[in-house]
Amino acid sequence: MTEQVVQLGPEHGPPAGNASSAARQDRPIGEILQQVCELSPTQVEEIARYQTQHQIPFGEAAIRLGYARREDVVWALSKQYSYSYLADTSKATINQELVMARNPFSESVECFRSLRTHLAFGLLAAESGKRSALAVVSPNIGDGKTFIISNLAVAFSQLRYRTVVVDADLRSPRAHRIFGVEGAEGLSATLSRRSSFKLYEFGESLQNLFFLPAGAVPPNPTELLHSPEFDLLLTELTKKFDVVLVDTPAAAHGSDARVIAEKCGAALLVVKKDRSRLKDAKTLAAQLRLGSCKIVGPLVNE
Repeated sequence: MTEQVVQLGPEHGPPAGNASSAARQDRPIGEILQQVCELSPTQVEEIARYQTQHQIPFGEAAIRLGYARREDVVWALSKQYSYSYLADTSKATINQELVMARNPFSESVECFRSLRTHLAFGLLAAESGKRSALAVVSPNIGDGKTFIISNLAVAFSQLRYRTVVVDADLRSPRAHRIFGVEGAEGLSATLSRRSSFKLYEFGESLQNLFFLPAGAVPPNPTELLHSPEFDLLLTELTKKFDVVLVDTPAAAHGSDARVIAEKCGAALLVVKKDRSRLKDAKTLAAQLRLGSCKIVGPLVNE
């Protein structure tokens, strides 16, 4: 994976897309496999004959003849149908937890697609021209909210929603490890006015996905999250992106999660199976309902 730093100002939005990538979408799978697997014209013709003879897809024919691996065919199909994910060669810096990027065709990730559908036609749908950001909250440390938000973000980006993840956990941030972005300036520097915000783009392998890390842990996280700068940041992002997902500290850390959720306008409440206490979840939900925040959940992380 390669990361590119992108700086957005008031007059700039996220990149509209790579024209060369769009131009390649109409290529047949045989042409893509020929390039990926370095097949000769003779081998391509042999695969095509085998395909016709056995009435199977071209990719399956290439696998049976030993000219391609199944992961090569999956990669070629992802290029043909403009479905971004990480090929084996690009996974080095991506954490194993990012299953939507590493194994998007496995049955284990269907829960993220279901959640994506629920949110796309619900809370994240624009009402009266105004779209909410979504804070992902949890009662306790270790409930899995960062795992959920990271994979949900990839799921939205694979549907060609322009998606940005903001790590607003200014106490014990972890999303930068999952996305493989270490030692970067981030939200804390932006809110303390030490720098304008910069978004990390993940390139062709994870198109439409952007990330704003938390940055250095500040001594005054609650005060920074209460600041007008955070409101302005969320306003700008919700104008420029289809989906804005915001990671938060566990409620056990204090009031930060409630502050973030109220500013976002919507919250997904994550609890951990056989770990989270019902009392803690109910307390957090009750606190969120004191404001104008809309609540989704609870989502049980197994």
